[in-house]
Amino acid sequence: MNIVEKCLIESISEAHDLNVHDYVPIIKDPPTAAEFFSNYVSKNSPFILKGGICHWTALSKWSPAYFRETMSEKMVTVAVTPNGYADAVNGDRFVMPEEMEMKFCDFLDSIEEGEDESDVFYIQKQNSNMTSDFPEIIGDIESHINWATDAFGAKPEAVNFWMGQKDAITSMHKDHYENLYAVISGEKTFTLHPPCDRPFIPHKNYKPAKYQKVGETWTIKDLLDSQPVPWIAIDPLNPDLETYPMYKNCKTLTASVKAGDLLYLPAMWFHHVTQTNGTIAVNFWYDMDFDWKYSFYQTLDNLSKSVLGT
Repeated sequence: MNIVEKCLIESISEAHDLNVHDYVPIIKDPPTAAEFFSNYVSKNSPFILKGGICHWTALSKWSPAYFRETMSEKMVTVAVTPNGYADAVNGDRFVMPEEMEMKFCDFLDSIEEGEDESDVFYIQKQNSNMTSDFPEIIGDIESHINWATDAFGAKPEAVNFWMGQKDAITSMHKDHYENLYAVISGEKTFTLHPPCDRPFIPHKNYKPAKYQKVGETWTIKDLLDSQPVPWIAIDPLNPDLETYPMYKNCKTLTASVKAGDLLYLPAMWFHHVTQTNGTIAVNFWYDMDFDWKYSFYQTLDNLSKSVLGT
């Protein structure tokens, strides 16, 4: 171990002790905007608001039967893969899903078939599809989280709708957004690492590619004119510690977000997500403040690339 690695391990261990809980706190009452900002946003600290969206009518209404009644023939964009890993590493490639346009009723059929379905289907467009694609049901939720909007001084940049099979997995990544994630039905499990763990989390550049299904056969098609994609090279649920021994120094938190719960996931936190079959969720992306925390992260990121090669 060189002196830089030793210093990083000691410094980040101290950061864990000072700033990162051993668990994701669960609170029962919504914070005020001031409490949210001072206790969580400024500290870059996640929490779960238990039952935080139980007043939404979506909790009692949203189901396959309701969706069949309200938008059965509606065309929706669905990410389809042979293995559930959309936007994820496969060998030396970063592979994106095939996007299919299909009737909502056909998508629901695939969800209800579950494990009997050979392909994995997931509505996961991250372009504020809740507001642009689902006007029929948008009145069943709130358009924003009041105390978060007051704290950030603006409404969400995007509101996204998520629904998929249990094999649909979100590979580990980070977002430059403050994230309020609401589960309507089912359960999502987030595996989390704080931003300060960046030197321990290996990244590589991968050839961009896309899944393509011809008949009943899946292939991977290289996107030859695209730039390499930097992505995280490790699966937190099955880490290769022989290849990436520094990863063992990460602080790992797990957040189980159930129907009616709201997770605050601060900007720049690394997260990997699994779900139960048919889980439905909505998330609100608020613009992050590019303040000293972002500068600190960029310093760690540059140090990791230039000195550690990660």
